[in-house]
This record gives sequence, C-alpha cells and structure tokens, in this order.
Amino acid sequence: MIAGRYLRARRKERAISAITGFSLVGIMLGVATLIIVMSVMNGFRFELVNRILGTNGHVLILPQAVDLGDYEAMAARAATVPGVTRAAPIIEDRVMATARGGRSFILVRGVSPKDAATLSALAEPEEAQGDLADFGKVGIAIGAGIADELNLRVGDSLKLVSPKGLRTVLGPAPVTVRSFSIAYIFKIGMSEYDKLLVYMPLDEAQKFFLKQGRVDMIEVMVDRPDLIEEIVPGLRAAVETPVRLWTWKDQNGGYLKALRTERVVMFLILSLIILVAALNIISGLIMLVKDKGRDIGILRTLGLTRGAIMRVFFICGASIGVIGTILGVALGVLFSLNIKAIQGVVEAVVGGSVWDPSVRFLTEIPAQMHWSDVGVTVAIALCLAFIATLYPAWRAARMNPVEALRYE
Repeated sequence: MIAGRYLRARRKERAISAITGFSLVGIMLGVATLIIVMSVMNGFRFELVNRILGTNGHVLILPQAVDLGDYEAMAARAATVPGVTRAAPIIEDRVMATARGGRSFILVRGVSPKDAATLSALAEPEEAQGDLADFGKVGIAIGAGIADELNLRVGDSLKLVSPKGLRTVLGPAPVTVRSFSIAYIFKIGMSEYDKLLVYMPLDEAQKFFLKQGRVDMIEVMVDRPDLIEEIVPGLRAAVETPVRLWTWKDQNGGYLKALRTERVVMFLILSLIILVAALNIISGLIMLVKDKGRDIGILRTLGLTRGAIMRVFFICGASIGVIGTILGVALGVLFSLNIKAIQGVVEAVVGGSVWDPSVRFLTEIPAQMHWSDVGVTVAIALCLAFIATLYPAWRAARMNPVEALRYE
C-alpha cells in the first residue's frame, strides 16, 4: 500500500513521476525490441537454411578420381541408407544465357525429370509458372529472377552458351550454343538462387556439356539435415567406392557462423537498452528516497524496521520492472506474430519497399518466435530491474530517523 502511494504522482512530485514513466517505457521498448529482433533473426536463419536445403543436396557424393563410374547403382545404394530420402545424379556447370538482347551468367543443373519432381525447390516453390510435368518433355526450368531479368515467359526460348565446344571434323569448336524452350518458371524466394539456377533434363545436360555417360556428383537428401554427421559414415560404406562427401554444413558453414555471431552480438547490444532503463530506475528511486525522507523518519519512529522500509522501496522499483516487462512482452509478441501485416502497412504508407530481397536474399521479412528467447529476455529484464532497486532501497533503510526529522 505504501509503495503504491509513493508511485502515484502528486503535483510536487511530477519530476519523479516522469523519471518513473521513462524507466517503464524504456524497459517496455527494450524487452519488445529484443523479442522482435530475436524473432527476425530466428526466422531469417530458418528460412535461409530451408531455402538452401530445398535447393542444394544435404550431402554431395563427389568423385575422387576421374568420374563416379556406375552412378545409377551408386545412387541406388545411397538411397538405401537409413535417413536418406533422395539420391539423384546431377551435372552442374556455369554458362551464359542470352534472350531478347540481354544476357546473364547462370548455373545449369542437369537432373532427371523423375528426380526433379522430388526436389522441393521445384515441386513446392514460393511461386511457379507452367507445369513441372512438362520439364523434360517440353523444355527446361528457370528461376524467376532470370525470367524477370531477360523478360521471359513459359514457352519462350533461352539460348545457352557453354565455353566447352563440340569436337568437329575441323577441330574443337570454341563454344557450344543451343536454344531451349522454357517449360517451367519457379520462384524459391531466395533472390540469389532465383537469379542463378536453371534446371535441365539430365540426358540433355550430358549432351550439352559433352559428358555422355557421366555425372559430376550425386545429390543426397536426408530427413534430418541437422544430424547429417550421423548419416555420413553409412553413406561412405554404402557407395563402396572411394569418394569425397561434402555436407551442407561444410558448404554453408560461413553463413551459419555469421548468423550465430550476429545473433549473439545483437542480443548483447539490445540488452543494453534494458540496462539503461534499469539505471533510470535507480535515479528515480534515489530522488524518491530523498523526497520521502520525512515519511521514512516517521515510519521508523512508528516502529517499521529497516527491512520493512527496504521492502517498500524494493516494491516501488520492482513494480516498474514487472509492469514494463509485461507490456514489452505483449508488444514484442504482437509485433512478431503480425510482422508481415505490419510490413505491408509500412510499405503502403511510405510508398516503397522496406525489405530489399536483392540485399537480404529473402523476399519478405521472416519471423519465428521462440518462447525460450522470450523467457530469457523476461529473466534479464526482471533481474536488471530488481538489482537496480537494491541500492536505493538499502539507502532508504539505512536512513537515520533522527536526521530525517531534525528540521521538521
């Protein structure tokens, strides 16, 4: 009751009330910002890893010698390993694509139509034009970024130029040039891949790249990519041939380490906002203790112990921390769960995009809230608020009632 009366502002205590309000708002904004940023970081990592895993193999079986030999039998053996969901021979090479006077350097992947239907990047894209069933029958599949850059639609032709030329009776040709009909346009939602990838039927890729009867690698997908290290030994034993196994973690380790480091740094930096708000609690309570010196002296003479006085001012500071934390959690959770709608409103107001996919890889702001992050944020906010109240409360408890009432 006493703490509640002290927190309610009177006319002569407006300055103390203002500091209290700023402290509460500071903790609220600090907690909300920390929850929102952690949710976006979690969502960014989840979406980035999912798009990478949906496009690239979780393990690549690469030759140690000239080629993989009987790649079909090797892929069949790899598919029998527990945990493996897909094993597909592929050819991969970079070429130049030209159409309508424009040009783009792309990555061509040769894959059989049967295996293409099991690839999530093609079978379950963010957006698609055409029918995947036409892949191999009618033509090739290209990323939406390439289609936009070269102004292409389903049914148009795309000319591919490879530096590896055909051998003719007059000698090797400097380049190989062929036109392919576009049967399918896919949008993964990761701009780096949408502007780069073109899928071609495996037999056509073998002819185009002069690799008849050969493939570059076998692409293996597993049901639990995070535990890929447990599946690698079984794969090595199943292929029965000396090969190199290159996992998705080996290939994208830099991305994952950078995201992990950025997440930790952002957490530490944003925690400073809560710390600053907690320091405001200290200054506000110290001013409150000075202002209530006469009241403390009277309460002590009436029999209140030092512990009781300390509890009064501890409750004052803790109330600010608890209320600010609750409001911050509500704001942060609400923002994180509705971030796409908020993005749409902001873009409508400013009349432009607030999320450039060419810079941030993904086409929209991702958010994935983990309650463990919310719990850690709440714990930090409450601990800092409680610690901040200890010194002013201790100072109030140590006040001598005789000194407090000397001039009264």
